Amino acid sequence: MSAFDLTPPSPVQRDALIASLSSEERRVLLEHGTEAAFCGVFLDNKLEGVYTCRLCGLPLFRSSAKFESGTGWPSFFRPYDAAHVKEIRDTSYGMIRTEIVCARCESHLGHVFPDGPPPTGERHCLNSVSLGFTEAGAAFPDPLHRGGAEAVVAD
Repeated sequence: MSAFDLTPPSPVQRDALIASLSSEERRVLLEHGTEAAFCGVFLDNKLEGVYTCRLCGLPLFRSSAKFESGTGWPSFFRPYDAAHVKEIRDTSYGMIRTEIVCARCESHLGHVFPDGPPPTGERHCLNSVSLGFTEAGAAFPDPLHRGGAEAVVAD
């Protein structure tokens, strides 16, 4: 069970969070878009910390689970907490894939594929624009003002 409150933002909170997004962030997070390969701000990030949902701040992936997949998007073999990432069957563009969204706000993150490294064999392929980053030792973002685990230092 997650130490974080996974209750979705209220409609008022969601509208306030969406108002702070750029047009590209809206396209990807809300309209299930994909950013161009090899251009995302977090593709080559080597800092230690935690990647969070750009919209609601929920921790999604640790830097220790990041690996170089060669695909042009940040890739991870395991989520921060399995309860923080929701999988949805995606049949768009004539393909069958597994979309991943934030379990709290349902923002589009990317897709998960079964071709990752050990120990999971999973490749969570993310759009950088869907993410925020909290360096190790810094407090997590808390845009929903929930406090508790939401405000502790990132590991």
